[in-house]
Amino acid sequence: MASANITIRAVEALAAGATIWDTGHREAVRGFGVRRQRDQATYVLKYRVFGRQRFLTIGPHGSPWTPNKARREAKRLLGLVADGKDPADAKALAALQAADTLRKIADEYLKHAKAKQRPRPYSETERYLLVVWKPLHPVSVFKITRRHVAARVADIAKDQGAVTAARARTALSTMFNWAIREGLDIPANPVLGSNRPVQPKSRDRVLTDAEIGAIWRACTDDDYGRIVRILIVTAQRRDEIGGMLWPELANISSPSPQPPWPCSRLGAMTAISYSATARAGRAIGSAGSRVGRSRRPHLMRGSPRRWASRWHLGPFTTFAVPPPPQWPIGLACCLTLSKRS
Repeated sequence: MASANITIRAVEALAAGATIWDTGHREAVRGFGVRRQRDQATYVLKYRVFGRQRFLTIGPHGSPWTPNKARREAKRLLGLVADGKDPADAKALAALQAADTLRKIADEYLKHAKAKQRPRPYSETERYLLVVWKPLHPVSVFKITRRHVAARVADIAKDQGAVTAARARTALSTMFNWAIREGLDIPANPVLGSNRPVQPKSRDRVLTDAEIGAIWRACTDDDYGRIVRILIVTAQRRDEIGGMLWPELANISSPSPQPPWPCSRLGAMTAISYSATARAGRAIGSAGSRVGRSRRPHLMRGSPRRWASRWHLGPFTTFAVPPPPQWPIGLACCLTLSKRS
């Protein structure tokens, strides 16, 4: 171990296993040194903080580290020590933050989202985070800025449309909010403050009674036709009807039927709409009397995404045509011509 002015010539002449500590000149930095363990010479810094002596590797000799550049870095690190900070801890924290890439955090968030979201919303969230935001996957979530988000949202809107861009932006914002609650020390959600893409206004025209009547008469006696008709007379969402269980219709013949589940189970399906469903069931001929004998657990079977060709109504084989007088055809005004958003 020797003390001398650390120069390029001194570093290149350093023998294996030897160390030189910087001293003997006006620009010398206490604790700054260079050592060669085998073939590679490495610049190091020795300092004391919180009563402990620490060694920190600055970098190997060669581009970008030269003796003068490594000496300046040593001065900067000693400035942190003077402020009561440990450069080694800061370096370890930076390494941890660099490992927390967008892809890694997205994978962790999707495990949480899968247990909270329904299959269809989850598949959309997964697509937005893993496919749409893929260009930012290698970037640490600590390094993603509002400019990164705004630029990518603009690209998405240009390539895939404003609706996809807005939903991808929402999915990313939700993920960042979750990450912050999980303890990641992200200064702020970078999505906040970025511009939301302007989406086209949704159409709100509803079908007229004449149009609904035409649809009713055009429905044939098959699965597709039965699905459309029961949606018309119940004014329910497609998945609410598809996910309904037979036990939930056990008291359908009651004058004032009440749902056997909390109203939050199907979202918008309240006690009022359940009563409407029950009245529709009583109007559908013998369906109500055969509910208890059905061996099928669900009113309809199959994937909601292929309901037009695969769902079955079980014993719902007859419908009142036209609907009974107490069921005004305008009840089906929920069937709009707008896109689902």
